[in-house]
Amino acid sequence: MNLRPFLARAAVALLVMLVQYSASACAVCYGRSDSAMAHGFNWGILSLLVVVGFVLASIAAFFIFIIRRSASLAARPAAPAPETSSPAGSEKL
Repeated sequence: MNLRPFLARAAVALLVMLVQYSASACAVCYGRSDSAMAHGFNWGILSLLVVVGFVLASIAAFFIFIIRRSASLAARPAAPAPETSSPAGSEKL
């Protein structure tokens, strides 16, 4: 079993944990909730919520359309079947 890939990954993980300034939290988590980056995060979250809401509403509207159309087609009286002429030579004698 080769331990080199495991040791390399462990060393990188240890370096990331030791260098804290490069892994600091964002402005929202770090305490400055009135900064421009925090406002950008809030607008980004709101935008994603709007997109997800629009997609879910569109799917719901599609199914409501299908249900209403199915109900209107089921309520229609059945059209009489057109009479078919019998082929030549198949008359009863």
